[in-house]
Amino acid sequence: MLTPPLLVAQALRKSYRKHNHEIPVIRELDLAVPRGIFLSIVGASGSGKSTLLHLLGTLDRPDGGQILLDGRRIDHLPNHDRDHLRNHVFGFIFQFYHLLPELTVLENLMMPHLIRHSVWGWLRHRRQVKRRAEELLEKVGLAPRRKHRPRELSGGEMQRAAIARALMGSPQILLADEPTGNLDAGTGAETLRLLRDLNRQEGLTILMVTHNMDVAASCDQVVRMSAGRLESCALAA
Repeated sequence: MLTPPLLVAQALRKSYRKHNHEIPVIRELDLAVPRGIFLSIVGASGSGKSTLLHLLGTLDRPDGGQILLDGRRIDHLPNHDRDHLRNHVFGFIFQFYHLLPELTVLENLMMPHLIRHSVWGWLRHRRQVKRRAEELLEKVGLAPRRKHRPRELSGGEMQRAAIARALMGSPQILLADEPTGNLDAGTGAETLRLLRDLNRQEGLTILMVTHNMDVAASCDQVVRMSAGRLESCALAA
């Protein structure tokens, strides 16, 4: 019996207005994401890769079509429910880290749970949250840097901190937008190995946007985008 896909996009459309002109970015796109896959989305700059990732993760709303999570439609949900999904179901990694500069690495990891809980809920759970954050920093090799602020870290360390923060909510799906794009080759390879380990050892579903075909080749499946459409879909070598 075939397992239904975890995440599905059906006839997805998205346009933006610029100088009173409608610019289509995603055009009638269909995509099915199996549970537990490490999928790479590749394509030239401007092909719609990042927009697709933002739509799938409910950071933005499509103009048409629908997005299903475990068979339930999510693209039309009210803001509160979309916020809940981003805090519990989706984890996000961005090219430029987006760590809060005034907080330590440990505090950056704990922030999603501070948002998740009420004041009293936070007071009840903060020890558990801190323990979880410290475990993740150990996993990504940043335990000795937990009291440092982002400006005191290297690019690779900041990306590992961003990955650990994305995992704080125990997400089902990790959405990574050019996670190696701001790193040198060696550090990028280390980041990719960490993501692959998370996928294989914990069964985490990962969707990664990249323009680097060498990076994409390490994934289970590669989806190529062009002008807002899926051009091809293939198993990685």
